[in-house]
Amino acid sequence: MKSPICDMLGIEFPLLAFSHCRDVVAAVSRAGGFGVLGATRFLPETLEQELKWIDDHVDGKPYGIDVLIPENISTAGEKNLTWKSLEKRVSQEHRDFTRNLLKKYNIELTTESVADNQPQPFDAEIALELLDVSFRHPIRLIANALGVPPKAMIEMGRKHDVPVAALIGSKEHALRQVAAGVDILVAQGTEAGGHCGEVSTMVLVPEVIKAIKPIRNVPVLAAGGIMTGHQMAACMAMGAAGAWTGSVWLATVESETTEIFREKMIAASSRDAIRSKGRTGKPARQLRSVWTDAWDRGPDSPGALPMPLQSIISRDAFNSIDRAAAAGNVQARDLVSYFVGQGVGLIDSVKSAGAVVQEFKEDFVDAVEHMNALMEE
Repeated sequence: MKSPICDMLGIEFPLLAFSHCRDVVAAVSRAGGFGVLGATRFLPETLEQELKWIDDHVDGKPYGIDVLIPENISTAGEKNLTWKSLEKRVSQEHRDFTRNLLKKYNIELTTESVADNQPQPFDAEIALELLDVSFRHPIRLIANALGVPPKAMIEMGRKHDVPVAALIGSKEHALRQVAAGVDILVAQGTEAGGHCGEVSTMVLVPEVIKAIKPIRNVPVLAAGGIMTGHQMAACMAMGAAGAWTGSVWLATVESETTEIFREKMIAASSRDAIRSKGRTGKPARQLRSVWTDAWDRGPDSPGALPMPLQSIISRDAFNSIDRAAAAGNVQARDLVSYFVGQGVGLIDSVKSAGAVVQEFKEDFVDAVEHMNALMEE
């Protein structure tokens, strides 16, 4: 494989797998892809433990880290914010709406206590501390979503000779990232799970490649709805250097998702993956549920709060929902959800992460051979 991504990351197959689960990251890298650990949920001390585990289980293969430092957030510029200080900003109306919604499904909303000094979600300073921890390990990539990485992040990458990647959802975003000095662009179409824009992958990838070509040679990874090696080959035929994937790993045995959610993924169609602000306060694609319907279209909905306040609400709510569903509350299943892309309609079973990597490789080769055969006719 001659993709520049393979040379940059030291891999044999340019398939990158974003996951919050260390088991998935290690399994994908061992199988010849490149696992990327979503580190935003961790504190520095817990991330150290996760990375030590990956080092011990990845067989010396490369892997990377993804953090989340939003450019546009309601608390931008404020210092020393904590979960507890933000909790005080959540209105009683929003609290009552959440509690009453869960009560309709016989779910008791349980709030988890947090330390007085626990930082707010998506705290930029903590994210940089997480990167400090990460550079004590043999990581080969750092990535950021929801905006241009701060200058300090790019400088850290340069210092440690580690490429910096950034997720983008439009041509305009791509141009800003290139100007800022990122090394890899992840062109994420609206099909993707989690925070995403409104432009489809099929349109976004060639548009971004065309826009940045006169400026600087930056490899572009295609993302959004990619669940097979055939799709990966199609994106690379458009000029992508590889694929960045996420949702496909949620249906693996190693994934952090619950068995109930994996069952819902198998039963879902592509139309069941909708964009909603109900989980984080920003449009994020996730599996449609009673929760998303209530926040987006419910007649009594107070409307989602801006990021990060909506995350304060949804964290306790979804922990309560998952516990209730696991305990046998059949009604709770209607609220079970998670971030997932429109490619969910292609998921028909739960497999190991290593098996998924192998299927990607086989499908990719099949697609290339098919195109070669067409050229010869």
